[in-house]
Amino acid sequence: RKIAATRLTESTSTVPHFYLTMTIDMTRAAELRKEMLSYGERRNLPRISVNDMLIKAAGMALQDVPEVNASLDGNIIEQYADAHVGFAIALDEGLVVPVVPAANVHSVFRIAEITKSLDKKAKEGGLTPEDYGYGTFTISNLGMFGVDQFTAIINPPEAAILAVGQIKKQPVVVEDEVVIRAMMSVTLSSDHRLVDGALAARFLARFKSILEEPLELLISP
Repeated sequence: RKIAATRLTESTSTVPHFYLTMTIDMTRAAELRKEMLSYGERRNLPRISVNDMLIKAAGMALQDVPEVNASLDGNIIEQYADAHVGFAIALDEGLVVPVVPAANVHSVFRIAEITKSLDKKAKEGGLTPEDYGYGTFTISNLGMFGVDQFTAIINPPEAAILAVGQIKKQPVVVEDEVVIRAMMSVTLSSDHRLVDGALAARFLARFKSILEEPLELLISP
């Protein structure tokens, strides 16, 4: 907690945060997840969580909008070839953020295998320096706690962090008809020194398009 407090205090006091929120229709993604769970169960593959799908979608979006997959080193902006996506895990001792390396490259099933292993290591206190500290982007998901929407503090030196709320069935208008859809709110916190509003919006739009047309998640890069 002391390390986290130091880093987050530094982030809020030195990094100019700004926030964009977008609502994503997760209906088709939820349907695809059911199919993948059935497929994986028959073949003894890891069980895919919504978070695994979000990590994959973030990896793909960061590859398409590489300016967000960056960090600031003095006056130099460094962009990364691969998207190393961290995911926040809350433990009794505090918050840890293990990293899925090259999430843009791995399949969703491989990402599920990695996250399950890292989650187990985190809860057993077995994370090593090779498991965290090199992320280029972070996802913080509080949806499982019933949270609808929140903002997250950037994990330096990353350029952005995505805060994810719960998926809720809501009435929405689709082609002038009111229908019930599974909706999810996400909020992107960005470092304004690296990412401007239009760029952050472009990243979120790409992230949204992947999840609303989720077959993209199954296409190899």
